[in-house]
Amino acid sequence: MLKLMVISRFRPRLLLPAAALVCLSMTTTGCTNLLPRDSADIESPFKTYEEARDALEKVTPYQTTVEQLRQLGFDIHASANVRLIPYPETVTRLTPNPNVSLDVLDPGLRDCILAQQACRTYAFTMGRQQRHREGSFLLDFLNFRRVTETTGWRFEGLIVVRDGIVLFRSAGGEPKISRTTRQTNPLGPFQPGAGAAGSLLNR
Repeated sequence: MLKLMVISRFRPRLLLPAAALVCLSMTTTGCTNLLPRDSADIESPFKTYEEARDALEKVTPYQTTVEQLRQLGFDIHASANVRLIPYPETVTRLTPNPNVSLDVLDPGLRDCILAQQACRTYAFTMGRQQRHREGSFLLDFLNFRRVTETTGWRFEGLIVVRDGIVLFRSAGGEPKISRTTRQTNPLGPFQPGAGAAGSLLNR
């Protein structure tokens, strides 16, 4: 009984060299496929940044209605990706410099500020991001080196409405997200937050 208990106690530690041998016996591509990946989507009727931007550019200030806005993909009532900005924040966003005269502002912005509470500002956020780890499975699993690739796009649209008519619109964001994060841990699995390998060693 004592012998079985000793074997059971140290079995997790034996998994590390076993995992290393399995990975070394596999091809490099096979090991890479074992690394984690995930994606995050912000609800959107558009598949790319360009689609969202082009749709917003079809909006004509002082002509486009809220209903026409919905048909273009920007529903101020039902969209899960829209935020109604409070009037004080609207003023701060539209006129970041209080010393700027209203006369030099875009007509839509000026009319919104003068309309005060009758004006509504909506901020739309849409996009998609994918994250996946690259490199050596063994170095990643043992927490020595982790390389994370992040790709995707993020669109931000600002729409100002008064009495059901769009007064102003603007687009921004990141058309193409491409970032690489590199993390090196000299202590490997003994580093805090080492993940699965660290948990096995600490048992």
